[in-house]
This record gives sequence, structure tokens and C-alpha cells, in this order.
Amino acid sequence: MNYFKTTLSGLTWTAGQRGGVRGFNILKTVLLARLLTPAQFGFFGISAISLGLLDIATETGINVFLLQENDSWTDYVDTAWVISILRGLFIFLLIMITAPAVAGFFSSPQSLYLLYLISLVPFIRGFINPSCIRFQKQLQFRQEFYYRSILILVETLITVILGLYLRSAQALVWGLTGSAALEVALSFFIFSPRPRLQFQPDQARIILSRGKWVTGFGLLNYIFTNLDNIVVGRLLGSASLGIYQNSYRISTVPLTEINDVFYKVTFPVFTQMKARNRSLYPAAVRSILAVSVPVVFVGLGIAFFAGPLVRLLLGPGWEAAIGPIRILSYLGIVRGISLSVNSLFMALKKQVFVTFTSFISVFGLGITLVPLVHRFGLLGAAYSALIGSLLAFPVSFFLAARTLKYAR
Repeated sequence: MNYFKTTLSGLTWTAGQRGGVRGFNILKTVLLARLLTPAQFGFFGISAISLGLLDIATETGINVFLLQENDSWTDYVDTAWVISILRGLFIFLLIMITAPAVAGFFSSPQSLYLLYLISLVPFIRGFINPSCIRFQKQLQFRQEFYYRSILILVETLITVILGLYLRSAQALVWGLTGSAALEVALSFFIFSPRPRLQFQPDQARIILSRGKWVTGFGLLNYIFTNLDNIVVGRLLGSASLGIYQNSYRISTVPLTEINDVFYKVTFPVFTQMKARNRSLYPAAVRSILAVSVPVVFVGLGIAFFAGPLVRLLLGPGWEAAIGPIRILSYLGIVRGISLSVNSLFMALKKQVFVTFTSFISVFGLGITLVPLVHRFGLLGAAYSALIGSLLAFPVSFFLAARTLKYAR
């Protein structure tokens, strides 16, 4: 197999897919920013924080496990599906039970109904056919592009139409719910094998044992990307949280998307290369360089044009986002380059390295966040996130160099 040609094709289709997804998300934000207030975005942000925390804390690593397995992966689909259903039900119940406490913690009673409503999303997603990783596993990136594009288009349409009608943050939650229901239906219509309600404890132990480091990485990554949201929402209020979350999206999403595009392509490619005893060293070095160049240029552009971007994308009333965007764009540069080595670690089953570097980022964020927010407000939260990312940067590349030394 010509891995360079396959990777180039995959990058093209995946970049198109991710660009389309983010384009629709930006369009959705632009339209809703003119319909909803920063506080309403903050109410949704509180419910999204709760969903995200429980979603990550209960992550089983099923998709990573199935991607890492070779021909035997289809034997695990039934057990993986049952685990996914139980996980979705567990998250649903936890959100329902903890919703009053979460709304009280943020002093935001308006978020209570949104928390109850958003609990439907993980319950529905639990029924997605695990075989949906087939396109990615077989390097069929064009098909993955069409599949994901349909889902984001439907989510955007539902959200915008209901936003115009309801003028409420409920529209954002109903968009997620509709997209989840469609994904369940499409996953059974398109992908095989279709799972059955059969559970094998031995298989479950293997899946969960392999996935524990994925859970750790996911939880730490969630903490790093949301601890600042929690502190801002708690100390500065819902309106400040809405401003900070949109600042974070505008400044970091384009940069992390570049890395995510490469990750989604290089992870399965590196896995196949490893299975066929091909050297990963030259491919990994090219991948890291290919991520770093656009990340630096895009990040500097966002920092320089922060003011015009806020006026164009968010409109009047959002001027407080300009300062955080400038700082967070540098976070995006550092984090985008640092995460470029993750596909190498995952392909070589070195999930522990990903977890370790994430822990360092969280440590840096955790010890600086509250003092800096008290002193500098939203700017302090942005500075703290940048500090955490800078601490992990050299460690990521030390571990990558060590890994590549043995991957030649």
C-alpha cells in the first residue's frame, strides 16, 4: 500500500470534513449570537460542562480499542455495544440526579431544565453501532466525510431553526439530540456487522483494561479544557462564561482542528504501518512538521486580527472577548503542536504517555487558575491555560523523541 498517497488523500477529505463541521459551527454561533445573549450561551455552557465531564469520566476507549485491533475487531462489536448502552444510561441517570446541585453550584436556576434536556443526548448516543469506525479503520476517508457532513448539517439546521423560533438556549440542546438520533439510525443502516444484545465478560475486561489510559487521558484533557470554564462561571458569572467559551472556540478551535485532522488520518495509518512492520520514524517526523507550520501561521493570524474577528463573528456586545482571544491563540499554537505526537503514541499503544502529558497541563492550569482569575478576570483564565500548555510542551517532545528512537 502507498501510505503517502493514502495519507494525503485522507488529509484532504478529513480536512474538508472538519472544516465543514467547524464552518457550520461558526455559522451557528454567528447566527445565534444575534439571537441569544451571552448569559443564555452561559446557561448552555453549564449544561455542556456537566455532560462533557460525565461523558469523559466514563469513557471506555471502545473506538480506540477497535481501531488498534486487527482482523478480530468484529468479534468485540456485540460486547462493545452493550457497554456503550450501559454507559449512556449511566450518564443519563447521573445528569438527572445531579442537575439541581450543578445549577445551584453555578447559581444558575435557568440551567436546570437544560441539564434535564441534555441528559437525553448520551442516552441516545449509547445505541450507536460501534462498527461506525469501519470507514476510519479501512482508511475510507471520503465516505467518512459524507457521513459526518450529514450529521453536522442536520444539527445546524435544527439548532438555527429552533433558535429563530424559541429564542432560547434550548435550541442548542435540541440540535445535539436530533443529530444523536440520526447518527444511531445511520450507524445501523450503513455499517456492518450490526450488534446484538450479547455480552461476554472476558471481552469486556479486555476492552476496559486497554481503555483505562484512554479514560485517564480523556478525563485530564476535559479538565484542562473545562476547569477554566468552571472557575470563570463560578467566580465571574454566566455572562462572563459565555464570553470566555466563545473566545476559546474562536481562538483555539481552528488550531486544534488542524491537529485533529492529522490525528484522525495518521492514527489508523500508523497502526497499519506498525502491523506490517514498516518504519514509523520518517512518517512521524513529516506529520509533526506538517502540523506545526499551519498551526503557527493560523494562530498568529487569529492573535493579530482578534478585534475584527469578534466584530465579524459575534457582533456588538462581545468586545470583552478580544483580549482572551489574543492570549488563547498562543495556547492554540502550543497545544496544537504538542498534541501532534499523540497519533504516534496511540498507534504504538503508548496511551500512558498521552495521559502523563495531559496531567502536567492540568497541574499547571490548576495551581495558577484561581489566583490569576481573581487578579485579571477573563485574561487571567487565558494566561493560566497557556501556562499549563507550555509546561507540557517539552515533555511531549521528549517522550516523542524517545519513542521514535525505538520506532526507526
